[in-house]
Amino acid sequence: GTPKKINLVELGAGNGEMMRILLETFKKFPVFLKTCNVLIHEKSPKLKKIQKNKLDKESVTWISDLKKIKRFPTIFIANEFFDAMAIKQFIKKKDLWFERYVSFKNEKKAFFYEKSFKMKKFEKEINYNISKDQKFIEYSLVGANYLKNITEIVKKNNGGLLIIDYGYMKKKMKDTLKSISNHKHSNVLENIGKSDITHNINFFLFKKIINQLGGLKDLTTTQGSFLVKLGIKNRAEIISQNQSFSKKVDIYFRLTKLIDKKEMGSLFKVMFVKKKGDKYNLGFN
Repeated sequence: GTPKKINLVELGAGNGEMMRILLETFKKFPVFLKTCNVLIHEKSPKLKKIQKNKLDKESVTWISDLKKIKRFPTIFIANEFFDAMAIKQFIKKKDLWFERYVSFKNEKKAFFYEKSFKMKKFEKEINYNISKDQKFIEYSLVGANYLKNITEIVKKNNGGLLIIDYGYMKKKMKDTLKSISNHKHSNVLENIGKSDITHNINFFLFKKIINQLGGLKDLTTTQGSFLVKLGIKNRAEIISQNQSFSKKVDIYFRLTKLIDKKEMGSLFKVMFVKKKGDKYNLGFN
């Protein structure tokens, strides 16, 4: 049942490091590599330049429009992709909804302010009763559009969307907007343009959107559980053999960081979106 051709698309490849490792691995499986069109969807010219310097340009194609992907089964990889999308924030006060804005009149003294918001009209536009049982909402129109466009391709061509990201599973939404500068949490309104601004994905909301799109099924788990079921512990044992004590300690430290509940194991979630009827469940069963 192996397809003669597939597309593998990384969404927002950052500095290209993950794709570099993927390509190194694929070379060990030449039959797979021969069938695989490797694509990167990247909006940032700066990051695209970094990626092109790091990767073999002959084996990767950069695309700006996902709709121009050739009609082969397509696997999308979104590793810390959706958390970087711009979001809207809404706050409920008494029975009224307000949207949060940022004033940029003076960039050095930027501040949040609120405007009254017609939630019912917005819910008609997105075709979803998002405000039910909520007092605070985070919603990314860009992220929802990406989900819609990607899953349309999956429905037409087969394949799936693998999402690995910071997130939570609870129905009740919360304010997760945060800024990181020099590896430390910082004020979102300070060092504008020089900080990494992100939010945590509400996977409950993603499930609702996916269900609403129809014809799809999602599998969702924690990163720790996903990697353990894929055999990361066995892999660590294999690569630890004949290594020095310090190297073994390093491998154990890295393993713990990836799968431990107190580290990335629980903070990161993994979701695979596929067509209904597709029986794939490796890492989730």
